[in-house]
Amino acid sequence: MKKRYLEVGKVTGTHGIRGELRVQPWANGPDFLCGFDTLYFKKGEEPVTVESARPHKTMVLLKLKGIDGIEAAQTLRDRVLYIDRADVTLAPGEYFIQDLQGLQVQDADTGETYGELSDVSRTGANDVYHVKTTQGEVLIPAIPDVIVETDIEGGIMKIRPIKGLFDDAH
Repeated sequence: MKKRYLEVGKVTGTHGIRGELRVQPWANGPDFLCGFDTLYFKKGEEPVTVESARPHKTMVLLKLKGIDGIEAAQTLRDRVLYIDRADVTLAPGEYFIQDLQGLQVQDADTGETYGELSDVSRTGANDVYHVKTTQGEVLIPAIPDVIVETDIEGGIMKIRPIKGLFDDAH
């Protein structure tokens, strides 16, 4: 089952004396996090209104309603921010990493199960999927030639591995 509230970043400190927060984004980058009017703490239980948000290098400088000084801002250090999944529209073929984690990775042609998708690395050119197998971790390029189908609801990702990815038989 998909989680309604998704982790998107962590408050790492303060910025200035007016209550701005420095947030490390855990999403596509700082710009993504700047597009929300409401964020959440406590896994979605505590909504907060965003007064302003702007990218600053790899971070986001975030001003929340009611946080008007450095003392109040410091109380939020190390807290995780969440978004409501309903507030985001993904393009076809885009997925939340949290939805990909745990998918069973299967061969599109034979149905053989290779393992479980455990993590995603962002490399720039394309993402790389980490698959836990009985022999250890295998890295799979997230490219159309390899990823055949992603079925979040069914819990399965079908791939057509390139030669040598799992063994020399492919």
